[in-house]
Amino acid sequence: MSTAETLYSADDRPRSARLPRLARRTQLLGAAQEVFVAQGYHAAAMDDIADRAGVSKPVLYQHFPGKLELYLALLDQHCETLVEAVRSALESTTDNKQRVAATMNAYFQFVEHESGAFRLVFESDLVNEQAVRDRVSKAELDCAKLISAVIAEDTGLGQEEAMVLAVGLTGISQVTARYWLSAGMPVPRDTAAQLISQLAWRGIAGFPHL
Repeated sequence: MSTAETLYSADDRPRSARLPRLARRTQLLGAAQEVFVAQGYHAAAMDDIADRAGVSKPVLYQHFPGKLELYLALLDQHCETLVEAVRSALESTTDNKQRVAATMNAYFQFVEHESGAFRLVFESDLVNEQAVRDRVSKAELDCAKLISAVIAEDTGLGQEEAMVLAVGLTGISQVTARYWLSAGMPVPRDTAAQLISQLAWRGIAGFPHL
């Protein structure tokens, strides 16, 4: 029996009012995110998600044919959020030292967000699913490509060399941000992001033109 079922009987469980299709989809994604983040993909049930959204399971299936499709829709959403955060950080200034700081901070903000959505991207229990691996890999690659384009332009390095550096920067960003969160945020987010940006800048600034 799901948690929601211990609180409500089949007769008195609250149900959502009728919503436009897009609004309903958004509501269902929000409910699914809460369940997936709390329970992981394998332990989550469509019953739990429907209960969390306050809808019947047939309503849920009208929008998503199965649990995997629902999970992938969320994953697409949050992968896009991460890539756009990195893009915005890089475009926020033309000063490369500040670009490094802004990019590091983007990863820390993504990981710190109260929704816990980063777990779907970086800590999924569905990594054996090809569709999940493909989406996460693409998001990581897209972030690295954005960074490598700036490195190549401002250092004169070749694209492949710039990409190696960019992958290193994205790796240190997300791994450190996740450690910081799992350690209980032992220092303020801005301090943690600044420490890592200083470390990264001392390395990348050694290349010509930066």
